[in-house]
Amino acid sequence: MSISSNPPAVALVGENHTPIWGMSVAERTRRMAGKAGLRFVDTLADAPVMLVNAAFAFDPTLLTHLSRQPDTVLTKNGVPAIAHMTDSARRTQVAAWMTGRGEAPDGLALVVHDDDFALYNDQLRKREQPFLEPLTPATVRAIERRSYFAAYKGVTDILTLYLWPEWALVLTRAAAHAGMSPNMVTGIGALLCIAAFFLFAEGAYWSGMAAGLLFMVLDTVDGKLARCTITSSKWGNVFDHGIDLVHPPFWWWAWGAGLGAWGLEMSPATFGWVMAAIIGGYVAQRMIEGAFMHLYGMHIHVWRPLDSRFRLITARRNPNMVILFASVIAGRPDLGLIAVAWWTILSLVFHGVRLAQAMADKSHGRPITSWLVEQA
Repeated sequence: MSISSNPPAVALVGENHTPIWGMSVAERTRRMAGKAGLRFVDTLADAPVMLVNAAFAFDPTLLTHLSRQPDTVLTKNGVPAIAHMTDSARRTQVAAWMTGRGEAPDGLALVVHDDDFALYNDQLRKREQPFLEPLTPATVRAIERRSYFAAYKGVTDILTLYLWPEWALVLTRAAAHAGMSPNMVTGIGALLCIAAFFLFAEGAYWSGMAAGLLFMVLDTVDGKLARCTITSSKWGNVFDHGIDLVHPPFWWWAWGAGLGAWGLEMSPATFGWVMAAIIGGYVAQRMIEGAFMHLYGMHIHVWRPLDSRFRLITARRNPNMVILFASVIAGRPDLGLIAVAWWTILSLVFHGVRLAQAMADKSHGRPITSWLVEQA
């Protein structure tokens, strides 16, 4: 999709032989341009053109942001990093400035990348400072680390936000340098997800949780690998999110089926209401989230700070697995499943009330906007 009716091309200025995430600077810039809907050219193109200084590595959101800012230069420590030029004469001057052979031409808007520079990332649900750093052999690992954490959602569950990051960073870096695609990682995770299902159904909860744990970590790795290597695709997104959306009810059913191996089998009536609460509540909660998105164009979890905090523990797979893990430690996996059912109902009520409150606010003329955007 084009940025405008006359989108700029993207050209790399200078050379840098330091690879990042297993890619050359030129290849990374080409991928960023493609994701932004822009044409990458090997030589300085006629204006409009975006000049990218090869001495820097930066967050892809900066390229998209500057593509909407004609005759604007983003600088770091006085050095131009990205410039959107609309005339050929100043394009040549800025290219020389980038390589230390000239000075800034007049008539340009200068944006300084410093501690006060920040943007709101709707996709990742957070306000952030997109990274922009000189890329050298000495800085590459630190930049990879920063780009990895920049790919993290600001609003997500407690395990993904606080427990997975360091493990997933090691695996993401290993996968990138091994040349693995995100879909390869998703495929391995899918096999582990299926293995966890059968292990749970047999009552092998410890083995099932081990397989499930690795799957949950890989569920973080594939997305981070796609963003860090700029290889996300529509099919990959469907593959990843499709598995995420479908598998949790199957896990909870298998958990209940495996209780017999522990001598804790539920009566048909009890098992029926537990599954109805978990599966029905899960589907209804997803429908509420979809309705909120349709009505207000944003996730329900980013409306107010309360919603973002509740997302940490809401009845999704990862928080539910914490409940089940504790129940196995206590030797009562049956009570863990019942607790998941009650927590699903409570989470459903919370989100239902929040949707009703948003609808009431809207009917009284109060705008429904994200608190993260309001901070921007």
